[in-house]
Amino acid sequence: MLRPRIPVNPVPTGIVTPLVQPTNPTEIEPSTCHRDHAPVPVPAPPRVQSPAVRLSPTGLVTVVAGGAGLVLVVGAVLVSMLLAVAITGVSVALIAVVLRLLVRDMQRGR
Repeated sequence: MLRPRIPVNPVPTGIVTPLVQPTNPTEIEPSTCHRDHAPVPVPAPPRVQSPAVRLSPTGLVTVVAGGAGLVLVVGAVLVSMLLAVAITGVSVALIAVVLRLLVRDMQRGR
């Protein structure tokens, strides 16, 4: 029967120790099984025919123009979001500088 192989390292030290290997190859007993292990035939999946897409030259131009327009719109939205984040960061930095100057002036007693 199958025998589990237990690692020799009881403590994780980072040193890799090989697993215990059987010294005598005749220790492993072959299993005797009287069953037929022929592979089970798998039925082929039904073929689904998809309709062929045929575009006229006008339709092809329309699809390409729509895709290009979509890319431009998504790019404009992403750039505007990046610009909004940059403007917000600059304004927060300016407010921090002004507050720091005000606190310094209050501590000096002006």
